[in-house]
Amino acid sequence: MKNLRSTEEFQELVKEPLAIFMFTAAWCPDCRVIDPIMPEIEKIFPDLAFVSVDRDQFIDLCIEQDVYGIPSFLAYANGQETGRFVSKDRKTQTEIEEFISNLPK
Repeated sequence: MKNLRSTEEFQELVKEPLAIFMFTAAWCPDCRVIDPIMPEIEKIFPDLAFVSVDRDQFIDLCIEQDVYGIPSFLAYANGQETGRFVSKDRKTQTEIEEFISNLPK
């Protein structure tokens, strides 16, 4: 998974055909539970660009995107948001896969 380096990079990556942004933080225990399963999810969805967004490094971006709970996922296609899985709750691999599978094609 690629780590976001700047807000400018975010603005470019949302223009990709399919991008999933995972909002996370080093101190978030629920995020650490997801970390080991993300490579498997990335293999299931090889056509998607997966990007990790450090909530503490990009707090203004989180506010701009209305992401107040982590871990959370935002999906973009060609500059348009196509879905969000945003809450403070722990997410399972099945829930993440269902979220991605149900995104508009």
